[in-house]
Amino acid sequence: MSQSSLAAHQTHTLDIAKIRADFPILQRTVHKKPLIYLDNAASSQKPNQVIEAVARYYRRHNANVHRGLHTLSEEATTAYESAREKVRAFINAAEIAEVIFTKGTTEAINLVASSYGRAHLRAGDEVLITYMEHHSNIVPWQMICEQTGAVLRVCPINERGELLMDEFERLLNDKTRIVAFNHISNSLGTVNPVKRMVQLAHAAGAVTLVDGAQAVPHQGVDVRDLDCDFYAFSGHKMFAPTGIGVLYGKRYLLEQMPPYQGGGDMIKSVSFEKTVYNELPSKFEAGTPIIAGAVGLGAAIDYLNEVGLEAISDYEYGLLTYGTEQLKTVPGLRMIGEAAEKTSVFSFVLDGAHPHDIGTILSHTGVAVRTGHHCTEPLMKFFKVPATVRASLAFYNTREEIDALVVGLGKVREMLL
Repeated sequence: MSQSSLAAHQTHTLDIAKIRADFPILQRTVHKKPLIYLDNAASSQKPNQVIEAVARYYRRHNANVHRGLHTLSEEATTAYESAREKVRAFINAAEIAEVIFTKGTTEAINLVASSYGRAHLRAGDEVLITYMEHHSNIVPWQMICEQTGAVLRVCPINERGELLMDEFERLLNDKTRIVAFNHISNSLGTVNPVKRMVQLAHAAGAVTLVDGAQAVPHQGVDVRDLDCDFYAFSGHKMFAPTGIGVLYGKRYLLEQMPPYQGGGDMIKSVSFEKTVYNELPSKFEAGTPIIAGAVGLGAAIDYLNEVGLEAISDYEYGLLTYGTEQLKTVPGLRMIGEAAEKTSVFSFVLDGAHPHDIGTILSHTGVAVRTGHHCTEPLMKFFKVPATVRASLAFYNTREEIDALVVGLGKVREMLL
């Protein structure tokens, strides 16, 4: 790890036993072995505080929001909008009008591509992404480029899994309209220099979208400090329920954009001659929203704030350092992605063993990892591998669990090599 990374991380103490007790699923067994869950980049587990918040909503407050004058509807509306305020504070958005609830990161990116992209892109314009993007930050831009005649450009990376910033700057030009990139790579753990990338894109006159799905569970995010135009993330990766996510957007951009979907709640009035759209954020939240999911997201934010994001980041960095050292002792193991600035992800291959076989054998030892291309097929092609094994961390993981992963890989070698 780089000296700058080491200097940035001070020692914080977490009560890991207490934290692990908050997550009921961590008490179960798999194949008669204690569950060791190392698939957090795909989806994190949920603490009792989130589970109970969702259950309490359904037990006591279940009703539609914004539409009823009865008590349950008023309570549900209060809970839903309170969650929006928690999100606003969590990412330091200027106002709640800039916080749009979506199904997740994928829908948030598609919303921007379909609404802002379709309205602003013309033939010959350029959209710039990077080689390390998740498919959800590739395919929507391909679709919009096909529809508008815009051109998709891709910034290359190096063998360590880091963006070539000279190339990034070179690719920016007076045709660049949108620049979309992840904050942290889901496959590599690379932490990108987001603030600098936003500055460069703005200097070229482009609008920026940041895929923050892998960042918000692990570190503090301040959208106003980053100065990004859009920021997208998912609840299910940050200890909240599935099916809920967030699009942050600067108000002036959201006001320019046509609605993404039509229906209830995104309207002020409807006639057969004309529909008048609602104010932000309702303009982009057509239909009955994911109310319980938003409540759960608010509870997850409360939980993260209670534990402390700085303490989480420091603890996970210690796990990352320890895990990197231990995995490098496994004969034949090659790490994929060794950026100087990275977090919480070990992506690797093992000579003579297919990742899918590794994942199956590890599962029988109780260790849950992800295998495959991780929705980053172009990235796998760059590294000339069909797939990797990915072990991804959360703050409830321990060094002992990393040791168990290493022991499990030893069993893989015994069985397959």
